[in-house]
Amino acid sequence: MTTKSPRTASPDGRMPLIEHIRELRSRLLKAFLGLLVGTGVGLWFFDPVWKFLQQPYCQLPEKNRLGKGCGLVVNGLTEGFFLNLKISLIVGAVLSSPIWLYQIWAFVAPGLYQRERRWTYIFLAASGPLFAGGAVLAYLTLDKGLGILLGFVPDGTTALITVSSYLGYAVGMLLVFGLTFELPLFVVILNMAGVLTHARIRKSRRLMIFGLFVFAAVATPSQDPFTMLALAFPTVVLFEVAELIAYVHDRRKAARPDPYADLSDDEASPLDLPDGDLPDDEPADGERV
Repeated sequence: MTTKSPRTASPDGRMPLIEHIRELRSRLLKAFLGLLVGTGVGLWFFDPVWKFLQQPYCQLPEKNRLGKGCGLVVNGLTEGFFLNLKISLIVGAVLSSPIWLYQIWAFVAPGLYQRERRWTYIFLAASGPLFAGGAVLAYLTLDKGLGILLGFVPDGTTALITVSSYLGYAVGMLLVFGLTFELPLFVVILNMAGVLTHARIRKSRRLMIFGLFVFAAVATPSQDPFTMLALAFPTVVLFEVAELIAYVHDRRKAARPDPYADLSDDEASPLDLPDGDLPDDEPADGERV
């Protein structure tokens, strides 16, 4: 007896709506199980992860901390429990990212054209290192930003910083730096898609760079000048690299031969185009639409 595959498609490459829903449910369940296992691992390794996260605060001068230790405060009976839960979820999301990213890709990929898949591969290959680089830079600048903020505390006054507020600040810094480093990648993707040309980028370069500085000033949780500049300058460098990639791509695109160059305005275009013109716009046989 043969069993019907949950991804069975019709001869024209389409899947019924109910099959889409079943596959989505299966993908979400696998992603959730991966997150659950990763969260369990994060709960097991809570102590070293928490020590790593609070290390920038512990490096501050003792005058900015409460007591001889790190000096973070637990406010309420349940805050310690929720701290464990939040860190475990963060670690679980990071550890299980290959699982849930693959599930998202496996659900979306069959409906993409070959060219769109190529852009996605480029995005995935570059987004991970860029995000990691931004997160590392954020971690290295955490103590500087904290020192500037706590420097405004009057003499003779002790700042009572709860573990929840510090965790929110640290995670916010890591996310903001990591996601901001992805912005130049979107410039490259839009250029490859033909939406944003190098000529337009060059024309709006000053405005875009000014916008990056404004974004860095608004997006950083601390909003101090040091953290703003630490985020803005590397992002501008990455933007210049993205502009260079767009320039090379547009030059190569302009150098390609035009298959319609020899046709007059009243002449019909040929049905047989050169090899490589059509496959990017045609989904493979049996793919989902």
